[in-house]
Amino acid sequence: MKDTESLEGWVPEIGDRVTLEEVIERAFDYRGNVTVVRADGSRLEGYVFNRNRDVPVPFIQVFDRAGAGPYDILYSDIRTILFTGKDTAAGGSYAAWLRAKEGSKQRSGTTPAPDA
Repeated sequence: MKDTESLEGWVPEIGDRVTLEEVIERAFDYRGNVTVVRADGSRLEGYVFNRNRDVPVPFIQVFDRAGAGPYDILYSDIRTILFTGKDTAAGGSYAAWLRAKEGSKQRSGTTPAPDA
């Protein structure tokens, strides 16, 4: 998966192609809710707001959908993380906004001002 693509809807399979640590890093950077699938099969949907991989027992911290928490989940208790929530940052860059604005101006037949 390219860094410029949205992760929304991604269902990673931990293994040779992607490690749990890589998925956790992407979940931490993701600007939407994820579903943490634990080793026992239980699930927690929420927002990963912190992780610490540089301690003897690495963990993530999650607020659930209702805002309760934080819940600490050990890396060793995570089977995978599903990117189930809307990616609120997708297409939100200044470049995307500028392209949309220029396209709108062209469709309306006006030329954008140099400082617009």
